[in-house]
Amino acid sequence: MPVTLNIAKNIMTVGLRGDFSGYYDAESSDRLFKEIRQNQIEKIVFKDDGLGKWDSTLLVLIYDAAKIAKEKSVKIEMGGLPDNLQKLIYLALEVDRKPEKDRSGHSGFLEILGNWGYGLYKSVRKGGAFMHQTLTSFLRFIGGGAVMRQVDFLFAMEDSSYKAVGIVSLVSFMVGLILAFVGAIQLKTFGAQIYVASLVAIGMTRIMGAIMVGIIMAGRTGASYAATIGTMQVNEEIDALKTMGISTTDFLVLPRIMALTITMPILVILADFMGIVGGAAVGVGMLGISAPEYWQYSVNALNMTNFWVGIFHGFVFGIVIALCGCYYGVNCGRNADSVGVATTRAVVSAIVWMIVVTGFITMVFEALGI
Repeated sequence: MPVTLNIAKNIMTVGLRGDFSGYYDAESSDRLFKEIRQNQIEKIVFKDDGLGKWDSTLLVLIYDAAKIAKEKSVKIEMGGLPDNLQKLIYLALEVDRKPEKDRSGHSGFLEILGNWGYGLYKSVRKGGAFMHQTLTSFLRFIGGGAVMRQVDFLFAMEDSSYKAVGIVSLVSFMVGLILAFVGAIQLKTFGAQIYVASLVAIGMTRIMGAIMVGIIMAGRTGASYAATIGTMQVNEEIDALKTMGISTTDFLVLPRIMALTITMPILVILADFMGIVGGAAVGVGMLGISAPEYWQYSVNALNMTNFWVGIFHGFVFGIVIALCGCYYGVNCGRNADSVGVATTRAVVSAIVWMIVVTGFITMVFEALGI
């Protein structure tokens, strides 16, 4: 038997002989562990009784035995083993690599509530600090002191302008078409399907155009901002900028926020137009309304108040999307998975905050009679 046991005067001597390469003897291992647990011993002595070839299986056997002995406060002596094996055992026992979880009890309600509140406080504080830095950076830009390259601004402008025209036009056309279908279902019962033109024109220009552009740009450009800056965080490029004394807010965040804030109102105008065209496709093509009549009712329904309300929404949405994308990019972790998490959070947060801001703006405009 490769493992021999001898107990005398509260001292257990464990002799090891033969090869332990790929060794697995459940009976010997269980007997060793059982003797350590059941006997009142003060010390365990491991000795070489003609030990041959060995690998990690011997190391695991001695490590498990030493762990049991440590639980019972039994001393371990390994002076009789090869030096390299002793070093590996001492290294393994030096630090508990897998400490057991504390299962003493569950957190109370007040503790959970407190942790949640403190986490929320830290998130709000962190977000507020980021927005303060962004505002300060914008003020430096106005004063001519911001470290912002024109090429970065133009690149961000290119990415969020004509490259987004195709998807914005398609989605807005379909939204206008759906609005016309939904409106026609009810209006046809009263023989008032001509007012589909007014419904689509008001709905698209006041809010739906801005909402659809916001959702599209959150998934397209906001995610791009988070992924780009997050990848720079992973590659330690942001640390390099900080080391050189360059403000990351000026260099990375400001050009993206300014570009998206400028292009969003323009895309909203495009979305309004394509939505009205989509409604016309239903009104003229399926409801039998003549094109001049549909155009006339659309023009009569439009007014500058609704138009500017939609443009204002687009302007605010641009700020919200850019802030969310840049914030999660700058605060990204240091691995590839963190980039994916940052991108997802940027899109979700941007859409949620757009809805919140829309509700707030709507209440304010309603109170002001706009």
